[in-house]
Parts: sequence; structure tokens; C-alpha cells
Amino acid sequence: MKEIENRVDELRKKIRKHNHYYFVLDEPQISDREYDKLMQELIQLEEEHPELITQDSPTQRVGGEAIDEFNKVEHEIPLLSLAKSFSEEELREFDKRIKKEVDASFNYVVELKIDGLSASLIYRDGLLVQGATRGNGQVGEDVTHNIKTIKSIPLRLDQELNLEVRGEVYFPKDRFVELNQRREESGEEKFANPRNAAAGTLRQLDPKKAANRPLDIFIYDSAYIERESFNLHNKRLEYLQKLGFKLNQEYKLCDNIEEVISYCQEWTEKRNGLNYEIDGIVIKVNNLALRDQLGSTAKHPRWAMAYKFPAQQKETQIKDVEITVGRTGSLNPTAILEPILLDGSVVSRATLHNQDEIDRKDIRIGDKVIVEKAGDIIPQVVRVLKEKRTGQEEKFEIPKHCPVCGAEAVRLEGEVVISCTGGACPAQLREEIIHFVQRNAMNIEGVGPSLIQQLLDNNLIQDVADLYYLKKEELMNLDRMGEKSSQNVIAALEKSKDNALAQLIFGLGIRHVGSRVGQVLAQNYKDIDAIAQADEEELSSINEIGPKIAQSIVSYFDQEQNLNIIKKLKEAGVNLESQTSNIERTLEAKKIVVTGKLEDFTRKEAKTAITNLGGRVTSSVSKNTDYLVVGENPGSKYDKAQEIGVSILNEAEFKELIGS
Repeated sequence: MKEIENRVDELRKKIRKHNHYYFVLDEPQISDREYDKLMQELIQLEEEHPELITQDSPTQRVGGEAIDEFNKVEHEIPLLSLAKSFSEEELREFDKRIKKEVDASFNYVVELKIDGLSASLIYRDGLLVQGATRGNGQVGEDVTHNIKTIKSIPLRLDQELNLEVRGEVYFPKDRFVELNQRREESGEEKFANPRNAAAGTLRQLDPKKAANRPLDIFIYDSAYIERESFNLHNKRLEYLQKLGFKLNQEYKLCDNIEEVISYCQEWTEKRNGLNYEIDGIVIKVNNLALRDQLGSTAKHPRWAMAYKFPAQQKETQIKDVEITVGRTGSLNPTAILEPILLDGSVVSRATLHNQDEIDRKDIRIGDKVIVEKAGDIIPQVVRVLKEKRTGQEEKFEIPKHCPVCGAEAVRLEGEVVISCTGGACPAQLREEIIHFVQRNAMNIEGVGPSLIQQLLDNNLIQDVADLYYLKKEELMNLDRMGEKSSQNVIAALEKSKDNALAQLIFGLGIRHVGSRVGQVLAQNYKDIDAIAQADEEELSSINEIGPKIAQSIVSYFDQEQNLNIIKKLKEAGVNLESQTSNIERTLEAKKIVVTGKLEDFTRKEAKTAITNLGGRVTSSVSKNTDYLVVGENPGSKYDKAQEIGVSILNEAEFKELIGS
């Protein structure tokens, strides 16, 4: 047995070494086939001896089951955003401000600003224990299960250190093109840009899906490193690289602001030659003691600045304006342009945003305009060249009815977007059905995007209610739908008929009505008909439902096509009645945090039990928290609750509280 343990340990060390050479240094030392043989041997030994599996093993990068939801993570040291500059003069002003504050010479470290997502990685005794998104800088989301799939991130360091590093997760350009090709072939919506692809991947609930999308990361700093202290940022970067982290090698030391400006100018021209997106340059004071002296505002460090690349602009003409209907029903105006080459690609369309923006800029069909790529991605009209008007230009207004289905298009109070109110609008239908069947809505297993597209292509469904009228024989005629899978879909549909009213309300996709509002409505009305008959004043009087949500609900039930959907759902036997409207709301307005693993409840079941009784489930413990419910391994929330005197309940006490 000792011999097997030694071999497992040897294989892990070899694989870690070759991962570092391949994914961090880009200098592979062995062939893919040799690497695969090492990994396969390790997998086989771990399958034969599961007691030898450790969480830092290279075989454990992809976890098991998908999670139900993301847990919130409070950053001990906030991840502040950077103040932005858009000109050389602003950089010089930044330099002057620092020189006024510090009476010492200093230099700068300048780094490429990777267009991705900031993330925090925490190691305990050299083992990766947590990966989290930046979030709002104070609180992010735990995405450890997806962070571990990034092969350039070491799961274990060679030294048993406690440390936290910060990095930027990104999607390489070449892999982004391949991903969008696959999505197009499978009928899925393509990602708009690599940053969106990285964000969508990092927030996957299922790590297997994240593992199929090759994310990467550049580490750019550390929040703390146990037993180590540094005077200079560049020395800390060198140390992080020795620990095995992947750093962007284009960073540079600059002795003064003019050298910084020269670096910014250089990369303004060179940026398109990289295999990853950058949207600027980050300038940092190198001396760490001076950083402490300069400090931070509530939002930004005073010792750093982000220089944003100028957007390229070109002149063209608006030939027409086209209205497209978004998945939430928004009527989106798009300018059809005389094609131009802009930032390396042909641009023939540009967003006009909304009617207010069209009116503010006085944009007309036929106008000569200046166009740029907003954020280097989305073309937009910057300004109209009114001096070039001929008098033949035409004003444009977004129509009052949906151009696709004819339903009324409304602008809710306080919004700039004009939206279609039709629940059976073909332009929205695919996304509406995807939303309807998702886990937090009607939770219909086996009905995914590819099947939904086939159902639409074959005219088997016209709205979400039609799902409940599908026959097994119809499904069996579709691609990759045999008798068993078709029967499973029919069974899942049948099962979903008994779902709670709150799930159905959320699943209908009413604008501004999320899962929480669905629960509130189900708690206050006996059935869907009662909700449909409520007016804005009545709805607005309910706690948590404001005028905008009330207006959206009334607009939805004013549409005949939406009432037809409700009628069809009722005739199909779908539950439209509330099981919670008569329940005594014993936890009204109580704020409750749940932490640790409960024996008799999933996290979702505990949350439902609390909200059905009128309580609110929050993610972090504060002086406003009424109860902390604790299961196994409660973590830091338990310590904080004890510290500030929050009532702590074990699972038995929680059951007593909810009357279960």
C-alpha cells in the first residue's frame, strides 16, 4: 500500500509540474499523449483506492454535482475599483496629486488592464480553499467550484502558506471564437464578447460546464501573504511568480509619468495583437509604504489609476432604423449604417439605446454621424453631423405596438425602455420558455434550449402553456428524442403541474417580477385570477411591491394573449392556486441568515419555509439580523453572530420556529 501511495504522490507532483509548464509558462515539456498517460494512471489508482483522493489532486479540478445557488463571500480586504483617466493630462494630474501628498521619490509599475473579471483566491496552508468574484468590492460570490477548473491556477502551492491573491479571469480570443461557433451550431445565443463569456462561465452552477470553457487568469497582486513582507510591488509580483502563479509579463517599471504615458501610447497601437482583450493600462505606485500613506477613498485607492484607451471614431451615414425585440420584450432601436471598417472589423449597425437618447442627440434617418465602439465592443452613434444635413432626413419614433406580435408597447414609470407586453410574442418566445422551465421557475427537467428550439421550429408550441399539450409521439419524431427521453419529458411536465403558485408566477416572466415577488404575490392572493383582477393601487399597497412592479403586473394581465395562456394552463391542470395565502405570517419582516449544512432541509427548502411565513433570507450577518440558523460547519457567520449578539438557532430550534 505504501508503494501505491508513493506512486500517487509522484504522479501528482509530475502533473502539477507539467501543468505549470504548459498553462503558466507556455513551455510544454512532454507531449499531450504522455501527459494523458500520467493523468489516466492517476485516475485509475484513485478509483481503485478512493481513500487516497485529496481535494488538491489534479483529478479533482472538476467537482461533482452542480450547486443550487452561489453563497455570498464577504471580502476581509475590499477589492476596490480603480479611478479612470481618459487623457494624458489626467495622468499628469494624477502624478501631481501624489507628489503633493508624499515627500519622497517613487516610481510606477504599469500593467495591461485585462478586460475580464476580478477574482480573489484564498489559500490555507498552501491549499486553495476559496475562489470568489469581486462583486461590489465588499461582498462577492463563492465560485470555488469553477475557479478550480482553471488549469493555470495551482490547487496546492509548494509552500504551506496562508495568502490571498487577486487576479483577472479572462477568455482567450481564439477560444472565444471556438466557443461561439459551438453555441451557434447548437442553437444557443452567442456571447457578445470574451468578457461576457468569462462572466457567464464563472457563474455556472455546474462545474462541468465551466470546465468545457477554457478560462484563464492573470494574477496581479496579493491582499496578504503570511510571514512575508515586501517594500515594492514588483518584488511581490516576482515572489508570486515563484510560487507558481501566472502573471502577465508585459508589466513595466516607469521612473516618471512621461514614461507611463509613453507606455500607454505604445499599447494603444499594439493591443489588437494580443490573444486576450485589454481595455487600458493600470498605473500603480510601486512603493508599498507610500501606498499606505496615500490610502483610499470609499471607492478607489489613491495610489492607482486606470488609463482607458480612446475609442476609435469614424464617420458614416444612417440608412435606416430597425426595431428588434429583446428577450425581456424591450423594443431596441438599431441604426443600419453605411458599412465602415472600425477597430479591425466591419461595422454596419449601431445601437441607438432608447427613444430618449434618439431625441437627445436628435438622430434622424439619413444623418451623417460619428460612430465609435463603446467599451471597444458595441458600436454606438456618438454625435450627429448636423452641418451636413440636406433637409431630406427623417425623424424616428419607436412604435406604440410591438412590430412582431402587435401587442401594446409600454414604457413603465421611471424607465427609459419601451417594452412589448405580449406573453406569446414570437420574438421573446424561445427565451421565455427557457425561463419558464428553469429550476427556480417550473423546474421541468429534460426541456433544454435545444429541445425548445426544435419544438418552435416544428410549430409544436406557440407559448409556454403549449408545453402541457405535447404528446410523447410528437417528441419521439424530434432529433435525439427516443421513447425513454420523450416519456421522461412528459413525466416532468406532469410533475410540474403541482408546483407552487409562486414558481408559476416567476416562470411567466412578467417584467420586474422575480422569484421573491412571486412569493409575495402567492402569499397575498388565493389564486392567479385574484392577481389578474388587482389594480395598481391595490398591488402597490403590498409590502415589497412598488409602483413600477404593480404597473408591470397590471400591464401583463391587460393583454388578451396573456389571459389565453393562463386559461390554457388552467385547462391543462396546472396549479394556479396558492397554498400559502392563508398561512399565518409568523416571521413577517424578520431577517434570517442560514449557514452550514442542515440535515433535513436543502438551502432552498429552508429559504422557502422562511419566505412562506413572511421572513426574508439574507446572505450576511449584521446587527439587523434577527436569527442565524446554523447547521454543520457554520464558519465565520457563527462567530460574527456571537460577537454582535444575534440569536442563534440550531436545526431543531429552527423547526420549532417555523412550526415544522
